[in-house]
Amino acid sequence: MKADCAAARATVGTSQARVGVAKANLARTRLTAPFDGIIAAINGELNEYVTPSPVGIATPPAIDIIDVSCFYVAAPIDEVDAAAIEAGQPARVTLDAFDNSHFAGKVRRVAAYVLDREKQARTVDVEVEFIRPEDNQRLLAGYSADVEIILDVRSGIIRIPTQAVLDGKHVFVYLADEKLIRMRKIEIGLSNWEYTQVISGLNPGEMVVTSVDRAGIKEGAHALAAEEKP
Repeated sequence: MKADCAAARATVGTSQARVGVAKANLARTRLTAPFDGIIAAINGELNEYVTPSPVGIATPPAIDIIDVSCFYVAAPIDEVDAAAIEAGQPARVTLDAFDNSHFAGKVRRVAAYVLDREKQARTVDVEVEFIRPEDNQRLLAGYSADVEIILDVRSGIIRIPTQAVLDGKHVFVYLADEKLIRMRKIEIGLSNWEYTQVISGLNPGEMVVTSVDRAGIKEGAHALAAEEKP
């Protein structure tokens, strides 16, 4: 009887070991997501084996997962401007998908190296995150975006559309009384895609020409403002 009991216990132990091996093999076939998200793509078929990428050869991941809880924009910044950028600075993001609406953001990371790609300017990658949680609910991964990092803010200044500035130091001014266009030298300050600060050379209320590429726009040309009729 004792021999039978010992044999039975041995059989149980062997079975438990087999169960352990089976569980270990099963665990090797199970993929566990490292975070909550949405499955964007499954790069494989049922019963297909997936192996790690060989050294130097990148293979697609088995599953692409998108974390939709926090979006950010990665943008290249010219190396000349990168020195003035640091984490925490406020930023403004414009998305084409939302009719050029502006989204508040801040710089979360500045890359530690400069990219030097053939036939491209040397740039530094900057990551900007959205600071309003409700904005993340409206976004989709892959949207195209423009990033504007705010280095300084000034009020009570004269500003003009950036498109009106010629070679960084001149504008065409429209003299309504004389119906003439005159070139004026100015000194500029802060500038972005939309507006440029004028430090000197213009007075409040003076009209500048924004359609500088239009045929006939030159020093001394006769003109009418857009709302005027001959």
